[in-house]
Amino acid sequence: MPAIHLPRTIRIGGGVLADLPEVLAQNGLSRPLIVTDAWIESSGLLERVQTLLSAAGLASRAFTGVVPDPTIAAIEAGCAFLAEGEHDCVIGLGGGSPIDSAKMIAVKGTRRVPDLKAPHQENTPGLPIIAVPTTAGTGSEATRFTVITDAETDEKMLCAGLAYLPQIAIVDYELTLSKPLRLTADTGIDSLVHAVEAYVSKQANPFADSMALSAMRLIWPNLPRACKDPADREAREAMMLGALQGGIAFSNSSVALVHGMSRPIGAHFHVSHGLSNAMLMPVITRWSAPSALPRYADCARAMGLAEAAESDQGAVGRLVEALHQINADLGVPSPKAYGIDKARWDHLLPLMAQQALASGSPGNNPRVPEVDEIVELYQAAWG
Repeated sequence: MPAIHLPRTIRIGGGVLADLPEVLAQNGLSRPLIVTDAWIESSGLLERVQTLLSAAGLASRAFTGVVPDPTIAAIEAGCAFLAEGEHDCVIGLGGGSPIDSAKMIAVKGTRRVPDLKAPHQENTPGLPIIAVPTTAGTGSEATRFTVITDAETDEKMLCAGLAYLPQIAIVDYELTLSKPLRLTADTGIDSLVHAVEAYVSKQANPFADSMALSAMRLIWPNLPRACKDPADREAREAMMLGALQGGIAFSNSSVALVHGMSRPIGAHFHVSHGLSNAMLMPVITRWSAPSALPRYADCARAMGLAEAAESDQGAVGRLVEALHQINADLGVPSPKAYGIDKARWDHLLPLMAQQALASGSPGNNPRVPEVDEIVELYQAAWG
């Protein structure tokens, strides 16, 4: 049986951001570096967090240089900022990019980021990591992974190991109430992909399965609700819990082919991670399902798409159809409709396929592709 790894402390619910000073104190931490981005700073949330900490007698500094799809250069800048202060922990405040950045800044030290990419496993802890997610999507608050982009090679590097697992996660759905539609949709589908891939992965196990199925039950009916009415607190709470459970599921199982193929799209064409997952999910599910029909059928039933008595084949048919439909409903564009240059797309397909395979994620897929099959799947997803 696999070992199960979780944050030491998880606070969940509306308003639990207020618990941050107490939780830090319980863990003997008092000098946090907050890692975030310019949007969180401009929204007033950073000031709110720093005021909260200051009122409890905790001195903090903030690095606001996080960029989307965090780059090595941004990580190096964050590490230099960390070294200028005397910090005993790192808080990632924001979506996946700030939390992933916080993880690497807390762990890297003087090493080169490319030396830490998978298959390397980094298990020696750095500074304690505290994750405060503001999007219901990445699940990074509960995972032992971070993804950093090498801007020189356009490669999204998966870095893995227990060192990246946050010690504390503060999961407050109220922080998502102001999320715009596109971000709600893309991060929500990202969460769904985490859950489905964890469940069908070759690394699946009973603990991760329970988290994955619960995440699907929460995400599928509530994603359209959260997109339709951003102030729907019940839907927002369900999406936040589903994202957390999806993160726990894939951190203790794995992601698979969708994620492996998604990262190169993000690296080369700067498509957001959740959106590139959504672009690929229906095509890859249809291709992969024959190799794990009962598992995909379980997903369809958990999402309420098929009755228990329906055949696995019928249930999976409904699943693929529903994945196409939710992309249409939520305005998910194909790579073509997104505006990606066709000539550059075609030229990069062999490299993208090789990068996808090299990430290791496709090896966990129920049906493991060759390079030429990945190229064909990219071509099928194009339009």
